Amino acid sequence: MQRRFPASGSRCGLHLPTRHRPNRRIIEEERMLRVFRNDMMDPERFVITLELIPGREHIGKSVETVIAIARDAFADGRVSAVTMTDNPGGNPALSPDGIGSKIFELGMDVIVHFTCRDTNRVGMESRALQLAMMGMKNILALTGDYAGKGFAGQGAPVFDLDSVSLQCLLAMLSERINASGDPDGFFTGCAVSPFKYTEAESFAQYAKLSRKLCGGADFIITQLGYDARKYRELLVYLDTIGVHPPVLGSVYILTPKVARLMNAGKVPGAVVPDKLLQKVLREWEHPERGRQAAIERTARLGVVLKGLGYKGIHIGGVHTSFGIVTRILDRMAQIENEWPSFVDDISDAPENGFYAVSPDGHWTGYPDRKGKRLGPFECLHYHLLKGVHEVFFDTTSPIDGPLRAASRWIDERRAARKVLHLAENVGKYVMLDCRQCGDCAIQHVGFQCPESGCPKHTRNGACGGSRNGRCEVHPERWCIWRQAYRRFAYDGKLAEMIDGCIPPRNWELDRTSSWLNFHLGRDHQNGSADFERYCCSRRGWKKA
Repeated sequence: MQRRFPASGSRCGLHLPTRHRPNRRIIEEERMLRVFRNDMMDPERFVITLELIPGREHIGKSVETVIAIARDAFADGRVSAVTMTDNPGGNPALSPDGIGSKIFELGMDVIVHFTCRDTNRVGMESRALQLAMMGMKNILALTGDYAGKGFAGQGAPVFDLDSVSLQCLLAMLSERINASGDPDGFFTGCAVSPFKYTEAESFAQYAKLSRKLCGGADFIITQLGYDARKYRELLVYLDTIGVHPPVLGSVYILTPKVARLMNAGKVPGAVVPDKLLQKVLREWEHPERGRQAAIERTARLGVVLKGLGYKGIHIGGVHTSFGIVTRILDRMAQIENEWPSFVDDISDAPENGFYAVSPDGHWTGYPDRKGKRLGPFECLHYHLLKGVHEVFFDTTSPIDGPLRAASRWIDERRAARKVLHLAENVGKYVMLDCRQCGDCAIQHVGFQCPESGCPKHTRNGACGGSRNGRCEVHPERWCIWRQAYRRFAYDGKLAEMIDGCIPPRNWELDRTSSWLNFHLGRDHQNGSADFERYCCSRRGWKKA
């Protein structure tokens, strides 16, 4: 679907003085502009989006190539939007906002990747307002890869928010945008990786997806995998919880270099098993045959996704020209009706992997793990901290009132505050490797510290980068959310990983007593009413 916009008007509802209007390459009385939001809402349209990766320069060949691909995609007419990555791999590159605005001026709609890695919540809000002013309101909200190397070494990872709290921020800003007279707020998407082959990682991905949808995500883009059963699993999950946002499945033009990186886990969230890697390497022994095989594989996966019920596909791996995309889309048109015969070919997965759906697509869910044994130390650790929490840090506790009164007394006396803070620091450092954030969230993560236990400080669920239960950043460690799943499953409390959304850390409380902050109503459990308004329920979750 296309919509006409007068050249004299504004695509975002913001009317600027003439001298401040964008300098468009072509000025006509009317222009045809691609509108991604409209295409996603059109029940008859199968949506195609194209991922573009800006390089590490502001002019030159890499910039010209990206713009040329976008221009050709617009001229082709089958692509609804291009997405602009945000420093993929944590390495510096041209801002997606800058080059995205150039592409936006051509008439092609843009989806901006928006990560939490490089700036805090103040910078994120400022950036979001800038994007709204520029008219680029399609945002893919991501936690983001861990920080890579830039000027003089590795950059500092920020992760002040995660992808769930970012969704809520954008939802709140959309209300302000609407109140200012602009009818179009942000159209936000989220990512999910169904290609998790351990029970804990699989549950953690879907639990966090529930929270992203609660936070206001309008559409979903999957990570990359080559397993039709896992692609189907995501749709069955959404049916199970009764939520049906449009979903785009990722496809990718695999080359030997990229296949090796994905197989080695160097592209967080993407899965290329050993068997598929060997197949790709054999195909590319003759480059033209390899290129044709990559096109055929991408086209077959595309039509399978369409047949399964996906709203569209998200094409990656296009770096030099749009021509290869044309060949893929043309091939999809030729083989579209043959998609059932390709399903069995798209079954590249690790051996003995976990599935929450049966081979015929019925939801089997997650086994009842209540009472499944933990190790003796982990069991003691969990029960000890849980017991302390229920007695001393639960508003329904019979001694909650006296504890609040005692906290007020201590807070008014400097020496008493210092003694309590010292006792808290020693105990929590030994038990939790506490980082003294002052806004404790251990109860949300199975009584583990998200500040020390997760390099991205996630409070709402796992990122997509874990592999075989191991942390993306520190693969020698278990992912903290894998451990949280084991603990909550053991205790019959898996809903703790799904219910509501967890507000971000309150940095005003850094290096203060989280015990006092809880009882005096200062921490995230007492001071985030606006946040809770956006994420107050499970949005239709049903235990399957």
